[in-house]
Amino acid sequence: MLPEAHDYAVLRDAFRWRVPETYNIGVDVCDRWAGAEPHRLALIHLAADGAVREYRFGELRRLANRVANLFRHHGIGRGQRVGILLAQAPETALAHLAVYRMGAVAVPLFSLFGSDALAYRLGNCGATAVVTDNAGLEKLSAIREALPKLATVFNIDGAGDGAVDFHAELARASDAFTPVVTRAEDPALIIYTSGTTGQPKGALHAHRVLLGHLPGVEMSHDFLGAPGDCLWTPADWAWIGGLLDVLMPAWHHGIPVVAHRFGKFDPQAALALMQRFEVRNTFLPPTALKLMRAVEKPPPGLRLRSVASGGESLGETLLHWGRRVLGVTINEFYGQTECNMIVSSSARLGLTRPGRMGRAVPGHDLAIIDDAGQPVAAGVQGHIAVRRPDPVMFLGYWDNPDATRAKFIQDWLVTGDVGEMDDDGYIRFVGRDDDVITSGGYRIGPGEIEDCLITHPAVRMAAAVGVPDELRTEIVRAYVVLESGWAGDEALKAQIQRHVRERLAAHEYPREVVFIDELPMTTTGKVMRRVLREWGRS
Repeated sequence: MLPEAHDYAVLRDAFRWRVPETYNIGVDVCDRWAGAEPHRLALIHLAADGAVREYRFGELRRLANRVANLFRHHGIGRGQRVGILLAQAPETALAHLAVYRMGAVAVPLFSLFGSDALAYRLGNCGATAVVTDNAGLEKLSAIREALPKLATVFNIDGAGDGAVDFHAELARASDAFTPVVTRAEDPALIIYTSGTTGQPKGALHAHRVLLGHLPGVEMSHDFLGAPGDCLWTPADWAWIGGLLDVLMPAWHHGIPVVAHRFGKFDPQAALALMQRFEVRNTFLPPTALKLMRAVEKPPPGLRLRSVASGGESLGETLLHWGRRVLGVTINEFYGQTECNMIVSSSARLGLTRPGRMGRAVPGHDLAIIDDAGQPVAAGVQGHIAVRRPDPVMFLGYWDNPDATRAKFIQDWLVTGDVGEMDDDGYIRFVGRDDDVITSGGYRIGPGEIEDCLITHPAVRMAAAVGVPDELRTEIVRAYVVLESGWAGDEALKAQIQRHVRERLAAHEYPREVVFIDELPMTTTGKVMRRVLREWGRS
């Protein structure tokens, strides 16, 4: 935890990492409170039908133990990968706790992923089990034959189609379970992140990753853990922003979390939810904030104490709106799946400078470096980089040592983003030195989209880039070269869009499709996405 301070320099100098040799996320966020205050509120779940169910830490531990015993009964052991294909729900959190407590490795999966996206991720990590619902089971049934290691699918909606009835078997499981002893360096979860070429890469994190997140989470929420704090985010728990920026840090601090995932984000309903459940702290991506800003009459009586935002640059307009309508200064933070929550602003510390993301979170050694790994002078652009070792830094990409090595210049993890630092240590995000698309808070790799596009019979070649969009920062635009005999009309555009949406995810499909005769290529045969992006800005 960050020591209480009102001055950034004092805070930075006083901070020391305290990472024990043995540490387990599932024990940390549950057992401490279950033992000391078993009736302390942990989770408020608002279901799709409007029903509200509260969970206390004591019950959370008993249920997590039952899930761990259920998993063990079906042969899941230490180190095995378990996919969690669910939206925000109690079962999602319980599956994570159980996996960590038994020393297995969680693989969170976005519930809107299509069959191709799921097949790659589950096949790549060699998952032996998946916890899902009816919607997820339908997708898995279509690809299960291609996943020989996937032995067991647990369905929270009941048995059928080769799935185990999660709740029926859970009721018969014992609530006595002794968590395995894990080192802080032992693997805990794999989160797949988008890259510029080829398929997504699995960022493998150790149990210590939660401890590594805490200073940044606390700083971005103006010292999280004040009496009455209560967290909610629209960000799905399948992403690092929902899981490790909200759910697990909140429970580490004994703070209740509101769980509700909108099928489609509704800004008016989101504001009403925060008012109804007296949410005090929230992580809202800039796209969500932009949608909320359009609400004509926000509900009165919001009790927000802190709003954190990250994933895209936060403009001055949103800062002013947050102060006027939400009653708080929105704190911007920065990081990525491989090394998250490393830069933050903080109204409490007076660290708010429009156009700047903030300063390095205490405990993280950041610099702007050149291609040789040397820090550059203030005001000079370079790679935003973090020095290893660092508790929040990933262990490496799953089964991809070459990509892991390429992520570093000497001892600096290179984020892939270009920035500059001023004389006071504030960091400005300049842009990406790769081709990752930032849309609605999601980082989208063009490679996976392009691989999907060319499976359509009409598509001979394709390239995906991000083009500017006022609401989403960027949207995906696909440039498509057609096979002979196909007419590039509106009907085909819609068909290609549907093809990607159904196979990957709703946030990844190209909102614009442009038919061209040929793609701009380098002499070595690489697509010149820079040229395509320039076309998108013209």
